[in-house]
Amino acid sequence: MELEYVILVNENDQEIGKMEKQEAHEKGLLHRAFSVFVFNNKHQLLLQQRALTKYHSAGLWTNTCCSHPRVGETIEKAAHRRLQEEMGFDCDLSIRTNFIYKAEFDNGLTEHELDYILVGNYEGKIDINLDEVASYKWVDIDWLKADMKQNPADYTAWFTIISEKFWELL
Repeated sequence: MELEYVILVNENDQEIGKMEKQEAHEKGLLHRAFSVFVFNNKHQLLLQQRALTKYHSAGLWTNTCCSHPRVGETIEKAAHRRLQEEMGFDCDLSIRTNFIYKAEFDNGLTEHELDYILVGNYEGKIDINLDEVASYKWVDIDWLKADMKQNPADYTAWFTIISEKFWELL
């Protein structure tokens, strides 16, 4: 298996190097990432349940797609690539904002990311990659907000932060 690298950045999103993904998460170093939110024409959000084999947050519900750009790859290109790889489709996406968060996990790993939020619209076939995604569902925003309050442990850390701080941008 080929090693995956993340782009290390400072708080101003200036590249300061690269590091193998696992090592960056072990050391909790700030790196570039993205979170994709895809809505349908009913303004329902497409959620994915992370595969049970993921190295952290396995089985938790989250936004449509999320990952890290490769060295030399733009956020937009990476988002389109991973949307296709994880969910089996692509659509127009626009960057809405970015933010920095840090979340520590029980397995000793830390997500410390400068995370770009991208939003798109899609009506069509979904063909999930079972190595990445256990399941998916379209949900109404009001239902989602209520469920996240009742069952916060069912959702990923970054999705919870985005939901609390950035709904107006979605």
